[in-house]
Amino acid sequence: MGACVSRVTVCCCRTPRNGVTNDNTDAVTEEQGEAYELPVFQEFTFEQLRLATSGFAVENIVSEHGEKAPNVVYKGKLDAQRRIAVKRFNRSAWPDPRQFLEEARSVGQIQSKRLANLLGCCCEGESQAMKWPMRLRVVLYLAEALEYCTSRGRALYHDLNAYRVLFDDDCNPRLSCFGLMKNSRDGKSYSTNLAFTPPEYMRTGRITPESVIYSFGTMLLDVLSGKHIPPSHALDLIRDRNFNMLTDSCLEGQFSNEEGTELVRLASRCLHYEPRERPNVRSLVQSLAPLQKDVETPSYELMDIPRGGVSSIQSLPLSPLAEACSRKDLTAIHEILEKTGYKDDEGTANELSFQMWTNQMQDTLNSKKKGDNAFRQKDFTTAIDCYSQFIEVGTMVSPTIYARRCLSYLMNDMPQEALSDAMQALVISPTWPTAFYLQAAALLAQGIENEAQEALKDGCNLEQSSSSGH
Repeated sequence: MGACVSRVTVCCCRTPRNGVTNDNTDAVTEEQGEAYELPVFQEFTFEQLRLATSGFAVENIVSEHGEKAPNVVYKGKLDAQRRIAVKRFNRSAWPDPRQFLEEARSVGQIQSKRLANLLGCCCEGESQAMKWPMRLRVVLYLAEALEYCTSRGRALYHDLNAYRVLFDDDCNPRLSCFGLMKNSRDGKSYSTNLAFTPPEYMRTGRITPESVIYSFGTMLLDVLSGKHIPPSHALDLIRDRNFNMLTDSCLEGQFSNEEGTELVRLASRCLHYEPRERPNVRSLVQSLAPLQKDVETPSYELMDIPRGGVSSIQSLPLSPLAEACSRKDLTAIHEILEKTGYKDDEGTANELSFQMWTNQMQDTLNSKKKGDNAFRQKDFTTAIDCYSQFIEVGTMVSPTIYARRCLSYLMNDMPQEALSDAMQALVISPTWPTAFYLQAAALLAQGIENEAQEALKDGCNLEQSSSSGH
């Protein structure tokens, strides 16, 4: 439940020649008995690495295939001398800064002339993890929302998970209504990983009110640990009373043993294998209400966000596309992308060899043409299929294709897939405002308002810089 602006590792690409090293070095003796010298592992500043890579310029990208955007490797020069490779990780790749630093330091101790050795790392721009009182408020409000739905004859909530939690302008958590609608006619729906699926759903393929309680238990674990721990593993840890492995290190000192134990006890009841042994939603509310802390403090203060939350986005000079993305107006986004066409692909490198002009190449172009036609006709499911065929062949790269598939995913209520496409478009065109705006729309669809606002700001700054000729 924390985020970071940057997780970066730095590898050495060339060792010092002629025995020349700086004064801050350690000699490493390998099994072969050869001395090998490298600077000791260090923590770099983000500014150092930004300068070394010319601002993480697109022309310095040396590897992106096989990496999930934006986990991209850049080439650079440290202090204008030592050639380095810099890997910049996705914010979600290392949610725990302590774990990242410990892992980097550990790998940094392994040095060999056969390795591109890890010289250091950078971990800057931390945003504060959600505080314990706010986490308790989230689960209470969700339990109250489920209790209300049950009282109105809507006891089934499909695929309950963290992405169903949204925050209003005052940062109060709310439960999305989408889960009340999905496949409600036949009671079937579970798109989560099988490790998190209620056991009775695996047997019958049907969701029940008790299945919703099971999913709520997985969310209690998310709140406590800051990670998505499979219930089977979590229950093993609970049986062994290994509570430290279940607790987010960012919460150290924020709650008592009694509070933590009570939340663990409640989670284990929700995750009981037998549905009839799980608590009902009313008892969830009754159990969570006494645990609440700082009840008089507004949610926006607990979240350290200025009052109004996402509304502060409106103070930015937004272009029509940026405004549409900030409002999650998917229809308006579609109209703008359709009108813009592929003009933003100009300058994208598409080197086509003679061999590519084959039947396979023609099929690829046909997939794009069919995808464009489906996109124009608002047949977004077909658009996804056709654009996917185009992308999977991999003979050409097109940020616009990713942008169109991103919107198609949003139209199909698939925000995580949409976010991935927006990030892929950003890898191809790191200075393309549209990619930032679509990233914001995908983040907003998942209730991640703070990062969405940052993406909108980045896009606006790029658009202003481009229009001013800088």
